[in-house]
Amino acid sequence: MEKIIKKLPLPICGLMLGLAALGNLVLSYGNIYRNILGILSAIILVLLIIKIVSCPKAVAEDLKNPVIASVFPTFSMGIMILSTYIKPYAPSFALILWVLGLTIHILLIAFFTTKFILNFDMKKVFPSYFIVYVGIVVGSISAPAFNLSNIGQYLFWFGFVSYIILLPIVLFRVFCTKGIPEPALPTIAIFTAPASLCLAGYMASFKDKNMVIVWFLLGLCLIMLLGVLLYLPKLLKLKFYPSYSAFTFPFVISGIALKQTNKFLIDSGNPISSLNYLVKFSEVLALVLVIYVLIKYTIFLFASNVTKSTNVSKGI
Repeated sequence: MEKIIKKLPLPICGLMLGLAALGNLVLSYGNIYRNILGILSAIILVLLIIKIVSCPKAVAEDLKNPVIASVFPTFSMGIMILSTYIKPYAPSFALILWVLGLTIHILLIAFFTTKFILNFDMKKVFPSYFIVYVGIVVGSISAPAFNLSNIGQYLFWFGFVSYIILLPIVLFRVFCTKGIPEPALPTIAIFTAPASLCLAGYMASFKDKNMVIVWFLLGLCLIMLLGVLLYLPKLLKLKFYPSYSAFTFPFVISGIALKQTNKFLIDSGNPISSLNYLVKFSEVLALVLVIYVLIKYTIFLFASNVTKSTNVSKGI
């Protein structure tokens, strides 16, 4: 166990988040699947907490890396989603956990802003920057479970405005500045997450919906998803890096957003027949990618060559 904790890369928190979110995506097929995925996510959370407590200096050193620092907020996002798993059994504790996750995320935004935004360097900008600021919209998705939709709405607007500001900057970095190191290339998959996350958050926390916002976010969600899907085969050919966790949540949240929006459009009398097929495709894709990344991480963590695996974990 000590060796596993030592090798455990912080970006695995992206997988933790992906597993927890996937549980919500497949809930309609049976609560048992959700519980299995929730347990796997919780196990990773516990391992991460042990890592943070037992190796604080190593964690602090890792957070000097802009990619790892911008991926790490998936830790607090995962906590917020996992809190909804606990709510039926311990509602008070679940609420405390949700508030804790939200508080940690706000603190991580402050840390990241101070460390990397106030000392801005375009070459240190990555798609994972979306996670820091737009990621807080996970609170919009989970807030209704605690009857806190009003807070969820504020979180949505913060994340949505952040997305609009960041999008041209990150696009310029990826397509104009270029030069993204290979270990960070999987973060390109994150492009599909922000619009989908905002759409899912809007669907969850707003009772009265503005159709202009719905259509705008849905269109953006589909454009980003298509763009990433076209690039995905090339990304999957890369050797394993901890940044592989970027292949999980972005596709899961796309599936959730499309599924929620499809239901809303049907209920409101504006169905799109082709969206049904896209929802099924996104569910299967998300499931396959999360399982694939889980297997790759398991092989990595239990690899006998400790030196090699440690080097890989630092390669991001």
